[in-house]
Amino acid sequence: MASIIFFILVLAVLVISHEFGHFIAAKKTGMKVHEFGFGFPPRLFGLQFKKDNKKHWRIVKGNRDLNETDEEYGTVYSLNWLPLGGFVKIKGENGDEQNDPQSFAAKKPWQKSVVLAAGVVMNVVLAMVLLISGYMIGLPQTLDNMSDVSKIADRRVEVMQVVPGKPAEAAGIKAGDAILQVGTLANPRLKELQDYIDLHKNEVLLVKVQRDKEIFDKQIKPAIYSDTGRGGLGIAIAELGTVKYPFFIAIWEGIKATGWYLKEILIAFYLLIKGAFAGHGVGDAVSGPVGVAVMTGRVARMGLVYLIQFMAMLSLNLAVFNILPIPALDGGRLLFVAISKLRRKDVSQKLEGIFHTVGFALLMLLVVVVTVRDINTFKMVIWGFVKRFF
Repeated sequence: MASIIFFILVLAVLVISHEFGHFIAAKKTGMKVHEFGFGFPPRLFGLQFKKDNKKHWRIVKGNRDLNETDEEYGTVYSLNWLPLGGFVKIKGENGDEQNDPQSFAAKKPWQKSVVLAAGVVMNVVLAMVLLISGYMIGLPQTLDNMSDVSKIADRRVEVMQVVPGKPAEAAGIKAGDAILQVGTLANPRLKELQDYIDLHKNEVLLVKVQRDKEIFDKQIKPAIYSDTGRGGLGIAIAELGTVKYPFFIAIWEGIKATGWYLKEILIAFYLLIKGAFAGHGVGDAVSGPVGVAVMTGRVARMGLVYLIQFMAMLSLNLAVFNILPIPALDGGRLLFVAISKLRRKDVSQKLEGIFHTVGFALLMLLVVVVTVRDINTFKMVIWGFVKRFF
């Protein structure tokens, strides 16, 4: 149950921030916004405030058409039955009412572009705010290039990958294990650990590792790599710790981290798309709502700082995904605005509507396929959740 609650809360923050970007940009460019909704219709209920008096409001029940609501009331802020997204309904966004100055269709291309890109921008801003806040509290990060670790909490050398066929795999070392001690070297730094293993490569070493809350002792003789002549256990390792910065340094570190993560996510999307066109498929690189919900629950149990970092990554992934030139996404609509600008003539609304409808249908099909795969992957976790109700 906690996983579902955390998932809904995380989704709400991501979606509301994204849609708020569209909402505020539309308002600032003089467009009329009919509805600001969390979740997809049908509508459960909404709140509507009078334009000239915010103290006067009313509840909008059900799924009635809001285009015919009284002009004395403004935007409807709604909660909808399918809590897997959100939307902003802007007047004239489907190309109609081109003569109305409050219509999306009547605005200049740059104004349309600002509104369409604003959701992506807000997701990047949200990630930046989360990372800045996280660095003020203390965020886990690699310490490989940090010389002074005296002010870092929870410092550890963690196994990132175990090489098949090497001594570490034979000894039962797993990714995620923390190395507490090797031989007489306790609480080592990364370089110290590598040098110590090489120095004692002809000996059987005591390796003390921690997995979750359990501590194990392993007896491992290092392998000698033929290309370098150095000794190693057959693991890829990283030095991690929780780093906390003062206010102004946290701002700069948060901005830098946002840029770095954004670059890495863009590269990952490029490789994913390239692999898909090459016929390699997307495999486990894509998760649907079920997979994200399971991961959110796991991260939330690790602690607040991990959840903050995870939310920042989700927000940046959402930003990159939405800016892709795919019909039905913000990037797809931006593409049509650009084409219209280059042609100096609007693309047929019927043709654009067909593209967006087909694009949305394909995205929903992808969600269904990925969800089925996620259910199969996490079936034991899901079954454990279901059993709690019986």
